[in-house]
Amino acid sequence: MADAAGIDAVSDPPKPADPSPSGGAATLSPREAAALPAPATTGRFDGRVVVITGGGAGIGAGTARRFVAEGARVAVMDLAVDEIAPALSAGLARQGDCTDAEALARFLADVDARLGPVDVLFNNVGQSARERGGPFVESQESTWRFVLEVSLLSAMRASRLVAPGMQARGRGRIVNMSSDAAFVGDAGLADYAAAKMGVVGFTRALARELAPHGVTVNAVCPGAIRTRAHDTLSPEVLARIRAGTPAGFVGEVEDVAALVAFLASDEARFITGQTLLVDGGRWMV
Repeated sequence: MADAAGIDAVSDPPKPADPSPSGGAATLSPREAAALPAPATTGRFDGRVVVITGGGAGIGAGTARRFVAEGARVAVMDLAVDEIAPALSAGLARQGDCTDAEALARFLADVDARLGPVDVLFNNVGQSARERGGPFVESQESTWRFVLEVSLLSAMRASRLVAPGMQARGRGRIVNMSSDAAFVGDAGLADYAAAKMGVVGFTRALARELAPHGVTVNAVCPGAIRTRAHDTLSPEVLARIRAGTPAGFVGEVEDVAALVAFLASDEARFITGQTLLVDGGRWMV
């Protein structure tokens, strides 16, 4: 899908973030609320350009807001960007399909022209095709290919376009979105687990190539995170998710955003090729 004409949005004043990542009223227990990361107040990304694929909602949008709060100029590309566009002060929101190689290339070229060279790339876009999930022996190759395109190949394409500039400048940060499903191996999601473990392998190999040039590459693996997808789950399913998480609660978008921001910061200069799980202990490495 090509990016739609007339959908770019640039620099309206940011609005306060919705108190609930799912867009509804937050229903956090005192234990959960006390554990939330503190809001970002530093300017450690002042003047830096951050690109987030799939940044229109959920974890991507929450991470975009985190970077904006820390001074970055943020550009996102997603199928829908109306929700995040007002928050992108001095940034760019592009409606488009991140699996469309030509649209992605045009987006990154526009980012370079309008905002400057990319300092941080967060390859966030991904999808499990859960609505088509089920036993592997009943699965269809078309579904495998879709999941691989959106969850692995999109990250490889964006990195291929951005990494040469980072390498030439001797500095950069790439953070890839994986999932704890890659380690747990959730039944019914074999294609998603394969794609997300592919992200882990890609992260390690690219990190070795780019480390001598001052570029770090790491991956984050969220577990159960409260997003709009949780609005469709029954109380029974949510109870099982909590029971399977040693921490005893579902994580928030802010938990992932805080880790991505750290990995993109100067403080993480000696961390590369790593895969960090944000899942309340569901899988322990």
